[in-house]
Amino acid sequence: MIYHQATPSEDRSKLIRDNLYLVDILVHRMVTQVPTFMGHDDMKSAGMLGLIDAANKFDASKNILFKTFAEHRIRGSILDEMRKLDWFSRSLRDKQNRIGRTIQELERTLGRSPEDSEVADALEMGVEEYQKMLGEVSHLGCVSLNETLDHSDEGRSFLDSLIDERSSLQPAERLENHELTRVVAGILEELSEKERLVISLYYYEELTQKEIAEVLQVSEGRISQLHSQALIKLKTKLQSRLL
Repeated sequence: MIYHQATPSEDRSKLIRDNLYLVDILVHRMVTQVPTFMGHDDMKSAGMLGLIDAANKFDASKNILFKTFAEHRIRGSILDEMRKLDWFSRSLRDKQNRIGRTIQELERTLGRSPEDSEVADALEMGVEEYQKMLGEVSHLGCVSLNETLDHSDEGRSFLDSLIDERSSLQPAERLENHELTRVVAGILEELSEKERLVISLYYYEELTQKEIAEVLQVSEGRISQLHSQALIKLKTKLQSRLL
């Protein structure tokens, strides 16, 4: 979708200046979910390109808040930079999908969320090996949650269903987004208590994984595993219900 450049250059510059803080916020939120070799400066540079792109392509007549539009562009730009580094290998995505399918099959069989040991058994590996695999694919959650549910630039992403953007939308869009949020809320109820708590503290309270680990009195690695497993469940369930 092509956006008309509806604002003069001085207005675009003001949009960029007034919203520089969004880059810092999104980099802070995503920094624990990207490869360690992708530095803070790399993320910030990519985010700035996304903000500039948003200012150049923003069309106020679309009745979308600039903040909402810019956040999509900034996240997308950072994710594009991550993909350019070719870190997200096919083998890791295959592992993520394998975990998702296994958990889904066990939930149908057991009628409840499976324990780590049950998932590990189904994958024919030990619990430690399974938890190591969760750690390996944990960064993919960042991409999964930011992938849009349609192909438009302002399309809703998984992450938008967890976080209330409170943007100015048309009635039909509000109804569609409300339905999506309702579906996501139902899926969240199907997560384990610890998984729900991790998601709540991370996305609503905006705590870091280190801070969550201190609250729950477990290792930061365990929080990463719970976070990864919760995102895999969320993505797999949401995709199956939207097909």
